[in-house]
Amino acid sequence: APKDRDIAMVFQNYALYPHMSVFENMAFGLKLRKVRKEEIKKRVEEAARILEITYLLDRKPKALSGGQKQRVALGRAIVRDPKVFLLDEPLSNLDAKLRASMRSELTLLHQRLKTTFIYVTHD
Repeated sequence: APKDRDIAMVFQNYALYPHMSVFENMAFGLKLRKVRKEEIKKRVEEAARILEITYLLDRKPKALSGGQKQRVALGRAIVRDPKVFLLDEPLSNLDAKLRASMRSELTLLHQRLKTTFIYVTHD
């Protein structure tokens, strides 16, 4: 079944829940998997630290820039600690300057996490 494949996906449209905080958005998949609250907190805080969005954890998506929303979507994938990341046009909604900087960040993230990334782009 798809839920057993251990693949985390990040899409072009971010797919954040507008009524949830950044923390809740990042924790959502772990809550569905019935991960312990302490472990969820640890994983979300670690992903937020890696993505430099710790200061955003209590904000709602509408208060975020495009780049910040993208980081939250990445964070939601990172907390799962998957075997594979599937990134489908994750940067296409960003302006050219931010896209270039986020591309570099994705490269660093890939090196830090040492996990397989499948990155689909038309750039």
